[in-house]
This record gives sequence, structure tokens and C-alpha cells, in this order.
Amino acid sequence: MVTEPLTTRPVLRDKFGRVVHKLRISLTDRCNFRCVYCMPEDAEFLPHEELLTADEIVRVAGLFAEMGADTIRLTGGEPLMRPDVVDITRRLKQLAGVHRVSMTTNGFMLPRLAAPLVEAGLDGVNVSLDTLDPVRFQVLARRRYLKEVLAGIQAAEAAGLTPVKINTVVMRGVNDSEIGEFLLWARDTGHVVRFIEFMPLDADNIWQRQTVVTLAEILEVARTIGPVDEVGEDKASPARLYRFRDGRGTFGVIASVSEPFCADCDRVRLTAEGRIRNCLFATDETDLRALLRGGADDEALVERMRDAVAEKWAGHLIAQPGFVKPERTMHRIGG
Repeated sequence: MVTEPLTTRPVLRDKFGRVVHKLRISLTDRCNFRCVYCMPEDAEFLPHEELLTADEIVRVAGLFAEMGADTIRLTGGEPLMRPDVVDITRRLKQLAGVHRVSMTTNGFMLPRLAAPLVEAGLDGVNVSLDTLDPVRFQVLARRRYLKEVLAGIQAAEAAGLTPVKINTVVMRGVNDSEIGEFLLWARDTGHVVRFIEFMPLDADNIWQRQTVVTLAEILEVARTIGPVDEVGEDKASPARLYRFRDGRGTFGVIASVSEPFCADCDRVRLTAEGRIRNCLFATDETDLRALLRGGADDEALVERMRDAVAEKWAGHLIAQPGFVKPERTMHRIGG
């Protein structure tokens, strides 16, 4: 059943009846990593003046909140590369109607920023980590930063951002042999590992259907460690959550390819340059920056936002005949 949030404006609802509760905001397309499933090694970044300013971000987020988007996730690129990230976090958490602000990060800068972000109101953090092996890390991230990422996870935990969620993109023949190791690590540390099925958003076109390690296969590995039970009832959550029956270890699987959750999706995305995307795999976007910088009032922005959400697809078509890969790679969309 779709819950109706308390709002000061009518809720944002698409033509299939799904209500927007979650807003993902990309703060920048820049990143200090070059993960193979996300961006090219020679990525070109937007000029700074094309990125939304802090005031523009807060204004748009405030309008979304007035229409029921009560949960915000900050993404990138790497959101911690944005110099005003702490200030933006604080201002977003203070918006009326916003209950939770979280972030997805590569973790590199968390030793310096975790504590200030918590003070600013950050409620949770997801750290991207696809391998625990230093050599494989360099292959996947094209950087030698594994120690720094692990230090960032420790800093997040020390700052109170627990449980720390670990986002792990699983690719057959690349890092699928580490599924069991990640699960044992999660059982020992209390972190929540969320395995993500490899999606076709890479720049080098390495994605193929056979490279996807499915939810069923991940569960098969987990059950070699011990019995697991599915937990949680939030159908709109991208991750299906599981817990080992002995109580040690919770993990999730984001099965965007093998078992998509589009029918219950309650998210929209705002790109770093101010465009609304209804889906990671959308081929159309709605420009808000032109209105913001053209002197438009709030009602004009709200009308544009409603029109954009109304056109949300029923679902993506990954691995189906009608699928068209987006021109943008992940770092330009916002993870």
C-alpha cells in the first residue's frame, strides 16, 4: 500500500500511481576514482559554473520536500569532492519535511569529513567497496586506495554512522569469488554489505548479461555459510535484505537486472547540473537549471517537476529487446 506523506502541496505522483518519497541529488560529476563500471579513465567533467549552486540545490530539494520527498541521498561522482558538502548537508537536513539525509561515497575523504558531516545532520553512509584485495582494487578502481577506503569506513563507524553500509558491485569472473569473504567480514564487523548486480552504465561497454551475478547466486553462496532469512518489508527499497539465522550478519542484494523492483520505485534523481531523471536508465531528462537561472518562481518549478515525474516509465528494459543504454555513464547520473 502506498503511504501518503504529510505535505504542504499535493504529492508528486507518476501516472502509475507511485508517490515520490526519495530524492537522490548528485553534487558533482567529479571523482578521484575511475571505477570501471562507472566512468572512463579519461573522463571529462562539467565546468564548475554548470553545476547547481548550494542555494539552487536547497531550493529544489525544498520544493521536493513540500511535495512529499522526505528522504534525501547525496551522490556523485564523489560527493565529498564538493567543497561545500558539509554546509549543503546541514541545510538539507534543516528543510521542513526532510526526515533523513544520507550519502553514497567512495570513502576516501571520510577520515576528515565523517565527524563534521554527522554534526551537520548526516544520518547514514554507504561506502562503495568492490573488493578486499589490493591488486584487484587497483584493477577495478584504477587507483591504489584500498587502505584509504578502509580507513574511511572506520572513520564513519567512529563518527556514529552505523551500521555502515558497503556497496559492492559484483561481476562474474572479476570479484564474484569474494562474495563469501564479504559476508564473513560483515558478520565480524557489523557492516551491512549490499551486493549490487552489475548494470549497463559503464563507459567501456564491458557489460554483458552473462557478467551479471544474480540474487539467486549470491544467496546460494550465503547459504554455504549458514541459514538466512529475508527481513524487511519496504518494497520500495532497492535492496532485498537478509539476515543470518544465528543473528550475526545482515546483507542485501540490489537485483536491478534479475529481479527489478520498478513497480514499487519511489525515487527520482537530480543531476549535478540540475536535470531530473526518473530512472538510472532514463533516456530523457527535465532541465530545472534554466528555470532556476532564468528567474522562474516556485510555481513554475513545481509545474516542471510534476510534468517530469508524470512521465516516469513503468520500468527499465535491461537485457530485453527494447533496452537502450543511456548515453550518460554512472558518474554523470548520480549513483
